[in-house]
Amino acid sequence: MIIDIMDEGERLNSDQYELIERIVKLTAERLSLQPEIEVDISIVTDREIHELNLNYRGIDRPTDVLSFALEEGEPDSWSELSQMNVGLNRHLGDIIISYDQAVRQSEEYRHSLDRELAFLTVHGFLHLNGYDHQTVEEEQEMFQLQEEVLKDYGLER
Repeated sequence: MIIDIMDEGERLNSDQYELIERIVKLTAERLSLQPEIEVDISIVTDREIHELNLNYRGIDRPTDVLSFALEEGEPDSWSELSQMNVGLNRHLGDIIISYDQAVRQSEEYRHSLDRELAFLTVHGFLHLNGYDHQTVEEEQEMFQLQEEVLKDYGLER
């Protein structure tokens, strides 16, 4: 599994890098994903995520996490190539996390920044794998899975 974390502002400490990598791996195991996957995670400012939210979703405000799935609505060519044993990883897409928003939300919800970063990472990773929260049923399924992964990692509320 390849997990590429980009933090140009150098906001994360080494323990938080490890936390994000381990929580992605735990979530992938929970979803029974093959280990030949790749995901990119960017840690950005409110200004940067605001611009992305406006450009890609038409929403003129910052948000906490955005996910850009590469396979969404397209043929599963990466999986087909992997099945042909050509040695390519299946690139799921990109997760963008606002560090500023994570800090504020950790204070608002009165839990650690690590828990909030883990929550946003799991949330974004689930979106890359087809989970959504457009209906009550989808939301219940997605949020229950998020809480189970965080509990398994030792970051329950």
